[in-house]
Amino acid sequence: MPHFLDLHRTDPADLRIMIDRAHAMKAARAVRPKGMPDDDPALAGRMVALIFEKPSTRTRVSFDVGVRQLGGVPITLSGADMQLGHGESVADTARVLSRYVDLIMIRTFREETLEELAETATVPVINGLTDASHPCQLMADVMTFEERRGPVEGRRVAWMGDGNNVCRSFLHAAGAFGFDLTFSGPEALDPDPSVVEWARGRGADVRVERDPARAVADADLVVTDTWVSMGDPESSRQRRHNLLRPYQVNEALLGAAPAEALVMHCLPAHRGEEITDAVLDGPRSVVFDEAENRLHAQKAVMRWCLGV
Repeated sequence: MPHFLDLHRTDPADLRIMIDRAHAMKAARAVRPKGMPDDDPALAGRMVALIFEKPSTRTRVSFDVGVRQLGGVPITLSGADMQLGHGESVADTARVLSRYVDLIMIRTFREETLEELAETATVPVINGLTDASHPCQLMADVMTFEERRGPVEGRRVAWMGDGNNVCRSFLHAAGAFGFDLTFSGPEALDPDPSVVEWARGRGADVRVERDPARAVADADLVVTDTWVSMGDPESSRQRRHNLLRPYQVNEALLGAAPAEALVMHCLPAHRGEEITDAVLDGPRSVVFDEAENRLHAQKAVMRWCLGV
């Protein structure tokens, strides 16, 4: 079953096919009126379940619009709409949904929920985000970088802040797409050592640099994310802010980076915390291109899952 669960579990050649198809589909849409379906309605007659246990803006809208552009029908479900989380097992939910739909996307908290859904479903499952990873975001990020700077292979990314689920997927992407990564953040929030070793084992030069200015000195791309993630207790907010304040992406930090370095943030951003207004809205930011490209990258992922 061609599930899309994590980058390190998908063949790099297939990831490259998806990125190239995403570029092609975006170029084709550029000459079409907004709202019109694609010339190639690859999901015509297909039903796609979109499950959201976590709140969402970009994932919800980009998947919904993407399914419609490809000619399919999205069915959006939240925890309040379903028996999942109200006594029904994940496995039973997977068995039932597989009788109704052709594809399932889930945005959830626990990695175990995604795994059980994929193990039991008889249709492909896409990871729209878990507490452990965010592979769809990375497909959009790679696509966005390559639009501006060409192939990502051999380039260097500087990750600033928390070694969270998006950082984990950046490490997976480094191993899969052949770029290098410097992590800069407090030791207490380092990324999972096993994921770092996985990326290194596939040839990525992964460094840990506590000095943020040194971390960005040779970066082609500077990336950050929110300091407090969904589900983190309020009691951890001040502690995290104190730990992460030196790693804010601001104009002073970008002054230590090469002039051509781009800036990304997966959004939503807490302006004035992990990133300043001047950087987020500045000429090096590709944050809103990155958000748009969720649509195109995920359409390519859905097509790959269904073999269309």
